[in-house]
Amino acid sequence: MTGSFAKFAPLTLKDKVSIARAMLAILRTSGHPRGLDEPGGVSMFDWLRSQRQTKGAIERFWRVVLVSALDEELDKTDARYGIDVFWKAVLSNKTGYRMGVPTVALGDLYEGCRRSIEQKGGEVIFRSPVRGLRIENGRLIAALFDDGREETADAFVLALPHLALSELLPDSVKQADPALHNLDKIIDAPITGVHFWFDRQVMTEPFITLLDTTTQWIFNKTALYQAARGPAAAPGQGQYLQLVISASYDLLLKPRQEIIDLCLKEIHHALPASREAVLTKATVIKEAAATFSPQPGVDRWRPTQQTSIAGLFLAGDWTATGWPATMEGAVRSGYLAAEAVLRLAGTPQQFLRPDLKPDGLAGLWAKS
Repeated sequence: MTGSFAKFAPLTLKDKVSIARAMLAILRTSGHPRGLDEPGGVSMFDWLRSQRQTKGAIERFWRVVLVSALDEELDKTDARYGIDVFWKAVLSNKTGYRMGVPTVALGDLYEGCRRSIEQKGGEVIFRSPVRGLRIENGRLIAALFDDGREETADAFVLALPHLALSELLPDSVKQADPALHNLDKIIDAPITGVHFWFDRQVMTEPFITLLDTTTQWIFNKTALYQAARGPAAAPGQGQYLQLVISASYDLLLKPRQEIIDLCLKEIHHALPASREAVLTKATVIKEAAATFSPQPGVDRWRPTQQTSIAGLFLAGDWTATGWPATMEGAVRSGYLAAEAVLRLAGTPQQFLRPDLKPDGLAGLWAKS
């Protein structure tokens, strides 16, 4: 990607030189620059300032990538995670940038998970929230549901939001275990999705990102969905776009119509074809607790998948995975929880996939 970076017009030569300097600092230390292991952590913004990054480099490169990747502003992001994004996705391995984009609705994607569980003899029960936990003599005995139903098991893996778990745990349990006592110190970060349906095609790219706007990403959902079914929509057939705004704290209290008007104005500026199109439908979805915030030092509060309560295991991207709030982090937590369950059962297995090994120039630095 060096060639496209060199020709990227929104960055000046001074911006690019400063970015290259910071990238070299990451490369030379194999993604682990010194001075980031302080108990309270170091913010990504402070680390960038220490690397003499220009204002343009911070606003039009580092922030564009990292706010979307980590769902948090640079001054509220642990530098270790920000650096990790570039080390693993750009510098470490020549294939690290590749990622999968679903070409089906998420409901269809999850349906495959349900079928797989049931084919292995499992059972999936919908709309059945956990109401309580019965813990006796330091062991989780049962999970409590509505209508007095209890489920017992040798091992429970709770894949709940951290605050939901905190509400379920008795105070005596949380007081006895610092890893569970500090769950409320993990802060949530919001994401806002804005969905637009136009009466005609207004965008040909599969996705684009915008600079210096509230809108961060625009996904051509019509094209992405139809990629699995046939050619993209022809002009005149309408188009569905999804706009994504991470760390959208400023939008949480704004009314729906104000957000639609703001984003539509930015769409008109970025996509001239939309100015003549009719907006037939618009939806705003605010997720106030979309992810956990990767605040500096947050790893102090993230519990491991195996807890001090016998039979109780945890999964979720907010647990100690070594990764921030990403789908990859969530998957890692599931692997680690399964490994912990089987390890205590006396049948250990390894499910966690190793990171891609450094290759090329990064491989030479890693060996030196």
